[in-house]
Amino acid sequence: QVQLVESGGGLVQPGGSLRLSCAASGIIVSMYVMGWYRQAPGKQRELVATTTRDGTTNYADSVKGRFTISRDGAKNTVYLQMNSLKPEDTAVYYCNANRTSWGLNYWGQGTQVTVSS
Repeated sequence: QVQLVESGGGLVQPGGSLRLSCAASGIIVSMYVMGWYRQAPGKQRELVATTTRDGTTNYADSVKGRFTISRDGAKNTVYLQMNSLKPEDTAVYYCNANRTSWGLNYWGQGTQVTVSS
């Protein structure tokens, strides 16, 4: 059984930082494209960042230079370091594991991030 468990969300003031974690079980994160997505109220889910099996990273323009995605193979965990947070970053953040060639796609349950003074 595959599980992606996000943690690290919360309330932070504008300009602050948070680090989200996605602990995986049932899969090996290094064998998947791992990503973070977010969904704000009334909006569609959108891509935040991805990291491929060879370590290539990709970011939404809105978070470039502020967010960093990384993975720790030993802990089978993916992280999203978020700096210089803005109110518009407020959303539920979801972890995703994708291996298109295997027809596999998994989602975590999400963690709330609220940026407000």
